[in-house]
Amino acid sequence: QVQLVESGGGLVQAGGSLRLSCVASGRTFSIVYMGWFRQAPGKEREFVAAINRSGSSTLYADSEKGRCTISRDNAKNTLFLQLNSLKPEDTAVYYCAAQSMFSISAPMDSSVYNHWGQGTQVTVSS
Repeated sequence: QVQLVESGGGLVQAGGSLRLSCVASGRTFSIVYMGWFRQAPGKEREFVAAINRSGSSTLYADSEKGRCTISRDNAKNTLFLQLNSLKPEDTAVYYCAAQSMFSISAPMDSSVYNHWGQGTQVTVSS
């Protein structure tokens, strides 16, 4: 099993920045892709960004391109999401996810991931 614990969320003013972290433990050697998703109140969970095992390939939701950066430190089993130029519509619970099973789906698809964290709240005030 893989356990994921997110941190770094909080309240920030529009235009501000936050850096989210996700520490993985357990069978971390089995992790392939890792990703960030978010869910706003009353909305479905949506893809934000994903990164492959080596960090050589990253994917971003169109709405986040240029405003966020995903990275990972495999030595520390930690995933990061740098959020910049935050907008009120970015307010959501942000979830870290990890894939440790083969999937034919694209990394933007939540079904790829079989491990999820409990989420960290990001609130952006106007």
